[in-house]
Amino acid sequence: MSKVALEVVKDNNNEEETKEHYVVNYLKSMLALEEAIEPFKEQKKDLRVEYIENGWLTKDEIWSAVKALRMYQNAQNLDSINEMFELIEKQFGHSEDV
Repeated sequence: MSKVALEVVKDNNNEEETKEHYVVNYLKSMLALEEAIEPFKEQKKDLRVEYIENGWLTKDEIWSAVKALRMYQNAQNLDSINEMFELIEKQFGHSEDV
């Protein structure tokens, strides 16, 4: 094997080793974050259950409030959403009919 070919093989191996290193580090970091987040997921679930059990909000009200918040956070265009909703309603009828 020539020197040039050998150098290319070494470079490819180093690139693969570097890629493997990044993949492993990424996965380790992601798993650590998921593990750290887990207690907060339980708290979020408990909060939802508490509001439902106490009759403060229904599941649908919570779902709607969270959906509205996410849309607000993402700066969704409500006019465009309303237009699509009206189009769907025109084509498929009211949701009770579906």
